[in-house]
Amino acid sequence: MDVRCVVNAQDQLGEGPCWSPLEGRLYWFDIKGKRLAWYEPKTEDSGSFDLPFRASAAAPRSQGGLLLATEKGLAACDPAAGTVEMLRPFALPEGFRTNDGKIDLDGNFWWSTMDDNGGKRPGAVFRTTPDLHTERMLEGIHIPNTISMSADRKTLYMADSSLQTIFAHQVADFTKISRFAHTAGQPGSPDGSAVDAHGYLWNAQWGGWEVVRYTPAGRVDMTIRMPVQQPTSCAFGGGDLTTLYVTSAWDDLTPQARAQQPIAGGLFAIETGVKGLALPLFEG
Repeated sequence: MDVRCVVNAQDQLGEGPCWSPLEGRLYWFDIKGKRLAWYEPKTEDSGSFDLPFRASAAAPRSQGGLLLATEKGLAACDPAAGTVEMLRPFALPEGFRTNDGKIDLDGNFWWSTMDDNGGKRPGAVFRTTPDLHTERMLEGIHIPNTISMSADRKTLYMADSSLQTIFAHQVADFTKISRFAHTAGQPGSPDGSAVDAHGYLWNAQWGGWEVVRYTPAGRVDMTIRMPVQQPTSCAFGGGDLTTLYVTSAWDDLTPQARAQQPIAGGLFAIETGVKGLALPLFEG
């Protein structure tokens, strides 16, 4: 598949892509750069603005704008005005920040926290309902990523990148866990994911130069070579939801490695020919 760099964003740690069907925009973050960026495929326009704190994941809201997972708590963002309003403050442990996050098919926003020092201390995964009630759902995960619901709503896919493993949690009983896929013995680690309408999981693999599509049984179905070493996450977007947008990072690259991949930190688009799973808007 052809991989295009649609925005040479130069993100230090690009993350959290999400598609806003109301605006026809793809939003994403540079976590360490404290920046929210956007791209409109119809016009090929793009832009960004600085945030007052680090944020990493978002869900488009039915009333417009975005719900953000930030190091200070959950916030409402109006991208048109460039404003951010804290809705549900949280006091994270010193040295922690938010990481991956995504809305599920029932309209709940899932988001994670991690130790910014390489995940040395374990983080957690939270679920926020539209009334902003927030509950800790999982803990003991050092670098929590993926956080994607299966198409049949029965499974929550959850990666611990430090273990190079994607786990499958049964939604009916979160204590029932199985290993879905892993990259042990390979250079890459599972990072952010997106699910398509057929129930296949697309996973960006940090350090692995690739995006991998897994079957619902966890077998490798397809591998897409990326022009950057550190793809970070992905989301389906575009009017027909067949474009996979992939964020990336130059964080932790040596000067030599970065010189060899000058578009590291860019936003990439892959025309998959496969429709992504349509996600609801956050009603809160």
